[in-house]
Amino acid sequence: MIDNAKIKHLKEKAKIIRKLIVKMIGEAGSGHPGGSLSATEIVTSLYFHTMKHNPDNPKMEDRDRFVLSKGHGCPVLYAAYAEAGYISKESLWSLRLLNSPLQGHPDKRFLPILEASTGSLGQGLSIGLGMALGARLNKDDFYTYVLLGDGECDEGQVWEAAMAAAHFQVDNLIAIVDKNKQQLDGWTKDIMGLEPFGEKWKSFGWEVKEIDGHNFSEIISAFEEAKKTKGKPFVIIAHTIKGKGVSFMENNLDFHGAAPTKEETERALKEIEESNS
Repeated sequence: MIDNAKIKHLKEKAKIIRKLIVKMIGEAGSGHPGGSLSATEIVTSLYFHTMKHNPDNPKMEDRDRFVLSKGHGCPVLYAAYAEAGYISKESLWSLRLLNSPLQGHPDKRFLPILEASTGSLGQGLSIGLGMALGARLNKDDFYTYVLLGDGECDEGQVWEAAMAAAHFQVDNLIAIVDKNKQQLDGWTKDIMGLEPFGEKWKSFGWEVKEIDGHNFSEIISAFEEAKKTKGKPFVIIAHTIKGKGVSFMENNLDFHGAAPTKEETERALKEIEESNS
């Protein structure tokens, strides 16, 4: 059971991360705010509560691994890196610049602390599965967390990896689906219906937990349950709101991959700062 003081601390971190997301995308003039903001509580929970990691030793052998399969949402990861102390906050303003370490999709050639280069949708779960199987072979003690988008689950490779993970009973692999119900071209229900989504994962042999992806108590409880589950992989279906925290971005398809203007950036930052959530 997580106490109120910890939840308050995580909410403060999430507010900082949201502001960094908006500011860096606004500064860059391009990027994906919607899916970055929807994943804020998930990534905050991982980096500031759940995962075993060390900014002073980014490559420690028994660190937990995090793979951002929905690579276009990298501003949330970069913001978490900065707040955790892996990179400087000043570096965030180089987002998407030529030769910047912070590319528009995560690229290990530019930012070696990343666990994987991602952005070609559908590949992250396979990468995470390989890491988890490698840990088992080497008798390493770490978990691998993979964050997918719900639109990304249109990709067949997701389900190939899901089938393999269950077949090999990989219980050190935890997938999280940011189910914000939108993708590039519209609402997921109109493009490629996913339902019954949870039942699909169950039929592939996964343990499934559905939660409010903006509720820290539910997120952290789900991670704790996942780590206690043995003999099968675990997926957390996190119901979220695309653009969460900025009123004019919430559930607004225009902000899947469009940066806010200078005026919109200032308005968004003010909203986030004044928010009590």
